Amino acid sequence: MAEQASIDTSAEAGEGVRRRDFINIAAVSFAGVSGVAVLVPLVSQMAPSADVLAQSSTEIDISAITPGQAIKAVFRKQPVFIRNLTPEEIASADKVDASSLRDPQTLEERTKEGKTNWLITMGVCTHLGCVPLGAGEGEVKGEFGGYFCPCHGSHYDTAARIRKGPAPKNLEVPEYAFISDTVVKIG
Repeated sequence: MAEQASIDTSAEAGEGVRRRDFINIAAVSFAGVSGVAVLVPLVSQMAPSADVLAQSSTEIDISAITPGQAIKAVFRKQPVFIRNLTPEEIASADKVDASSLRDPQTLEERTKEGKTNWLITMGVCTHLGCVPLGAGEGEVKGEFGGYFCPCHGSHYDTAARIRKGPAPKNLEVPEYAFISDTVVKIG
């Protein structure tokens, strides 16, 4: 009978280990599923909304912009300046030694090859985010003939490079491509 008692306890011990393993696996599985259930909504809320995705690119017809004229457009709820530079404005920008600038860039680096007359920049001053003047008819263009930020007095040249004032960088050039000779896609 003593032999029978030892066999029974060893069988119970084997089942106890199996039950404990099952409880551990179930608890870890439940924690994993719960973690995923919490993380999915958190991650999905950080994704851009549908209206932002719809504005991730914009196409603009530039056929009506004459040389020397600039327009303001909107890209991702921010102003964009599209300027058709005259040969004089291009020559003025090319005369400047880029290494002497605070944010050294040439006009060629800021435009597309073969389209150096088309300067496309974000219309947001790099100092504190004001909208510079110079894209509209009759607006002040600053000392260098480009853009002037009325908030704190930053002056940009015809290539939208910072020349004077507190702005640390040139006006940003967004990603863009010419779809045709008259349409540009920004974004």
